Amino acid sequence: MTEENNIQPTEGHTERPDKEETTSPTPHTPEDAVAKEAEDEHKENTKESQMPSTGHIDVRPLSEYVDAIRSEISKVIVGQNDLVDLMITCMLVRGHCLIEGLPGIAKTLTSRLLAGTISADYSRIQFTPDLMPTDITGTSVFNMKEGNFDFRKGPIFSNVVLIDEINRAPAKTQAALMEVMEERQITYDGVTYVMDNPFFVIATQNPIEQEGTYNLPEAQLDRFLFKIKLGYPSLEDEEQILKRFEQDFGNRHEDEIKAVVSKEAIDECVHIVEKVHIRPELLKYIAAVVHNTRNNGDLYLGASPRASLSIMRASKAFAAINGRDFVTPDDIKTVAHPVLNHRLIMSHEREMDGTPMEDIINSILSTIEIPR
Repeated sequence: MTEENNIQPTEGHTERPDKEETTSPTPHTPEDAVAKEAEDEHKENTKESQMPSTGHIDVRPLSEYVDAIRSEISKVIVGQNDLVDLMITCMLVRGHCLIEGLPGIAKTLTSRLLAGTISADYSRIQFTPDLMPTDITGTSVFNMKEGNFDFRKGPIFSNVVLIDEINRAPAKTQAALMEVMEERQITYDGVTYVMDNPFFVIATQNPIEQEGTYNLPEAQLDRFLFKIKLGYPSLEDEEQILKRFEQDFGNRHEDEIKAVVSKEAIDECVHIVEKVHIRPELLKYIAAVVHNTRNNGDLYLGASPRASLSIMRASKAFAAINGRDFVTPDDIKTVAHPVLNHRLIMSHEREMDGTPMEDIINSILSTIEIPR
């Protein structure tokens, strides 16, 4: 605020009642003119402070971090650019992702490499049929010296947690993740333990393996921001994979991966994503898309408001990692598939027809008019 804002009206200045003013009074002295200017400036500043901020934000720090992560992962992984971008997007909105794909297409490897680019704690949990909930969350151990029980934290207490083959553990073990994934805390023996930031769960599962597996319940699936479906690499990518590992039987390329982002940098990026601008028309577009899933003849179960929030947050992060401080309809369409494909249940008729869920989501996105 300039010095003029601190100048007060002189003692000789008399204010007229509001009801008698039809136009702004004409100042008769220099002091009156200064006071009037200060008053107008104060009103303008007050008005601007009450308006929503639409100013540009600097997303370059975030873009630099993302480029560094991409560069490190590309030292080992060939292709999978969409997977890497979606995983980073998920992490920057404090979400969790489920990766589904056939064996041998680098689901676990990509997840492990992403964790290696962050200066944070990392743990891996191999889910098996005999895994118990306390094997994940932790348990109480009797301290003979002190004569009491001490809580020994489990592997879930980490910044980046990789859960391999999540559908191989029974329902009671899967349920141990419900509180920690949604509320970022664990309650054990009446005591609540809060997770540190960042807290990012990456889970993998095999879609063709049925024997010895347990499908995740809908409530558990809803905890994942994304379900990313992977297919086989292209012919060109397959050739590049062979060339890259022709003389590297021991995966020595993994040793070249170094941490390029700190935990504090991740928090900084999260705050940048929160400030990315999204037009009110695009918010209405997201709401219309999700509302359509609840009144669609091809679907037995539609998406909840959690899906709406997930699309909004993910579209802002996806815009930011692509160097923009505003969301476009294409950002929303890109993230809509991984947000919705595990939250929707097809009708019996569509299941009998063998209709892919992707086709139904595409139909919904094409039905809703895109804001201009």
